[in-house]
Amino acid sequence: MILAPSILAADFGHLAEEVARAEQGGATLLHLDVMDGHFVPNLTMGPAVVKAVRRATRLPLDVHLMIENADLYVDAFADAGASWVSLHVEALPHLQRTVAHLRGRGLKAGVALNPSTPLVSVEEIAPELDYVVVMSVNPGFGGQKFLPGSVDKVRRTRDMLRRRGLTAQIEVDGGVDEGNVKALIDAGAEVLVAGTSVFGKGDPAASARRLLEAAR
Repeated sequence: MILAPSILAADFGHLAEEVARAEQGGATLLHLDVMDGHFVPNLTMGPAVVKAVRRATRLPLDVHLMIENADLYVDAFADAGASWVSLHVEALPHLQRTVAHLRGRGLKAGVALNPSTPLVSVEEIAPELDYVVVMSVNPGFGGQKFLPGSVDKVRRTRDMLRRRGLTAQIEVDGGVDEGNVKALIDAGAEVLVAGTSVFGKGDPAASARRLLEAAR
């Protein structure tokens, strides 16, 4: 299991300290939610914040682009220090081109699926992906309630990848906590994004350890 705390729930006034505490608790990837106020109803951060976080940690940065016209901005995020970049199948018509571009730059490329988006929409691009993101909430805001049907979607994603002999990892993003983390791992998830369940409970290190323990 890779635990990827989402800084969307962190205290931005003490961001470096928050990130360091999450890393002490066992986090091995850091998740950054980029929202544009158009594709999703929220406005968050851009390349400048990614660059600042890059200076604050050695952890790889998983940048989730919940934006329109993501192909126009991927280089800016890559230059800012992104290690992984996920794109939304619903927002990018020329998905293969942008995935190939990211991988050509040496980044891990992923594709995210909203809760109502069928798995079939990622099957054509799956052989070129490093990871598939199953959204377990409707994207836009942190702290939302986990959609229980997401566990079955993870299982079906795992089965689709195995049938085709593909090695893409499965990431789950949204509402992940101690109550569902074990079921997600059992269903095939390998990367778990956690926002409020890490940064919203006082001590990020202790919260990260509890999530990892619950997964075991």
